[in-house]
Amino acid sequence: MNDPVLFTIENQIAIITLNRPERRNAINQALLIKLYDCLEEVSNNKTIRVAILTGSGKSFCSGLDLDVFQTENLFNPRGDGMDLPDVFKACKKPVIGAINGHAITGGFEIALNCDFLIASENASFADTHARVGIHPGWGMTQLLQQAVGRRQARQISFTATFINAQTACAWGLVNEVVPHETLMPRAMAIAGDICQGNAAMIEVIRDLINYRDTASMADACAHERAGLATFIREHLSKK
Repeated sequence: MNDPVLFTIENQIAIITLNRPERRNAINQALLIKLYDCLEEVSNNKTIRVAILTGSGKSFCSGLDLDVFQTENLFNPRGDGMDLPDVFKACKKPVIGAINGHAITGGFEIALNCDFLIASENASFADTHARVGIHPGWGMTQLLQQAVGRRQARQISFTATFINAQTACAWGLVNEVVPHETLMPRAMAIAGDICQGNAAMIEVIRDLINYRDTASMADACAHERAGLATFIREHLSKK
């Protein structure tokens, strides 16, 4: 039996690969358990600075495996109360989504939980919750509108139709679209640039950006200024 998720480390960069190509990397309990374990390793391993999440074969992830949807625990797979958004939120390091093919519904939500996305020209995205009659729960209704705006999110989710990589880029869902064969080299180059930065300050900046999710603009700006004041005091005290 193949490992449902592959994990390697190269030059401080973790590469996490969803690995059920025969099922278009559909989500089952074993895949989620290994994915969660990999993200926790990224967060806890001091030698890792950034992670890239991608898929094997022609798909990134086709969503929940409907053959096991009613028989496997897909929403508390390890029995520790941690669900997919919780695990991504707990990861303290950037996660780049390298979208190599279809990202559908639950697979689309996995992509949305990454910090940002680089897409192959072969990538496409669809939210089919409305078509298959499954309630969203991993951030689709909130993260998608955050990425593309409320009106575009409504169109994507109400119609359940695919958008291609170029449209996804034009709508702000993905940062870049690259030729398929250069997807991983480009993602690795971006990850390498991140590795050149100050690790502690990247974590601070990431937290400040995410703080805006639960605060007004005024509060978020005040929070950033307060952090600067603390930073200055701490550095002055060292002189």
